[in-house]
Amino acid sequence: MAIVKLENVSKHYRLGEQDVKAVSDVSLAIEPGVFLAIAGPSGSGKSTLLNIIGCIDTPSSGKVVVEGKDVSGQTPDQLADLRARTIGFIFQTFNLLPVLSAAENVEYPLLQFPELGQDERNARVARYLKMVGLSKYADHRPNQLSGGQRQRVAIARALATHSRIVLADEPTANLDRKTGEEILRLMKKINRRYHTTFIFSTHDRRVMNMADRLVRIEDGRITQLGVRSEDGWVFVQDQTRGEEAPEV
Repeated sequence: MAIVKLENVSKHYRLGEQDVKAVSDVSLAIEPGVFLAIAGPSGSGKSTLLNIIGCIDTPSSGKVVVEGKDVSGQTPDQLADLRARTIGFIFQTFNLLPVLSAAENVEYPLLQFPELGQDERNARVARYLKMVGLSKYADHRPNQLSGGQRQRVAIARALATHSRIVLADEPTANLDRKTGEEILRLMKKINRRYHTTFIFSTHDRRVMNMADRLVRIEDGRITQLGVRSEDGWVFVQDQTRGEEAPEV
């Protein structure tokens, strides 16, 4: 069963006198455990699509299903709880709290889980900081860490909630080439070992080269779906309205 399914999803914004169609009639089913890149030029709608998948934004029309639950009509509180327990986020600007240490940043989203005591929170923080190779930097604040180290903290924070889905919006954009490749290899390693679903919004060729699934989007519409095989990419063109959502 698909971990995320979109059915005829559209998102329109009113910008002054203009009606902006950020996403138009997108249908897509995403398998659990994939390493998927949503790729397209600036303004193509890829970040909007990622935000809809992550329940940060709601579609103007269409249906969004996450882990078998239709989230299209849920309240903001219900969506917040779903995001907290199911979806982790990694941003290009890291979005760490500057007054907190690395360990405290990883622990912060766990504080909204009343069932987790201090011992369990400490254990998770230690585990995921170790996983990203930052155990000895636990007490460092973000301004004492490099860009790559801050992104590793963000990865640990996304995983500490035991999220089955991690959404990454241009996660390598503010990193140099070497550091960006190290971060991508780390995420791919986590993806393979723990079967965590990673979904990227990107125009970075390195992310696309490492992905095993590729969704190309232009002007708010899917133009290509790609599945990596032993012989390279196998592409299918965009689906037409009314057909079953293609699975990647």
